[in-house]
Amino acid sequence: MSPPVRIAIVDDHPMVAEGIEAILETYDDLSVVATLANGQEAIDRVAELAPDVILLDLNMPQVNGLSATEIILERRPETRILILSMHDSSEYIASALSHGAMGYILKDVPTEEIKRAIDTVMAGERYLCPGATASLTPRTEGNREQLTNREQTILLQLAQGKSNKEVALTLDISVRTVETHRKNIKRKLGISSTAGLTRYALEHGVLQGTGAEI
Repeated sequence: MSPPVRIAIVDDHPMVAEGIEAILETYDDLSVVATLANGQEAIDRVAELAPDVILLDLNMPQVNGLSATEIILERRPETRILILSMHDSSEYIASALSHGAMGYILKDVPTEEIKRAIDTVMAGERYLCPGATASLTPRTEGNREQLTNREQTILLQLAQGKSNKEVALTLDISVRTVETHRKNIKRKLGISSTAGLTRYALEHGVLQGTGAEI
């Protein structure tokens, strides 16, 4: 028999987190390993807790759900992240998916819908709950896919002339993770060279600090 799926719940409203925990603990194949109050706690404890799935609120103090998603996946790529939100607009959903979330659940869904979402992402598939009516088209600036906050932070570092290793040391991530972000930035911007990245950063004000992470 397989061990229970390890779940972490991250929401700055204790009643919401405790309610979801009580629901999930009724399933024998699920185990809630922690309820956390914000994205920073999730980032700090993801390695220790080793959750299979994180149910993550979008709007939280300190570090919001989108930024937390990217950093958590840098530290533990095998974790599946399901965004919990009250917002059903296409912009919110597309943004969550572009940051690496595997699913999006509205907070008012029935109990069985949360369980279905967990089972779906554990099977390696993306999950959108009924009512999350967004298209999966990435947000765009003209015809260009927008950079996430984390990617803007890394672009800032690269545009300052730092090597992948120096960026990795600054942000406390692996060189391989920096290389992955770098490839994604180049793909999104349609830029093939480091000089091109620097020019883009200058033209779009990134070097003046607009790429600083929230």
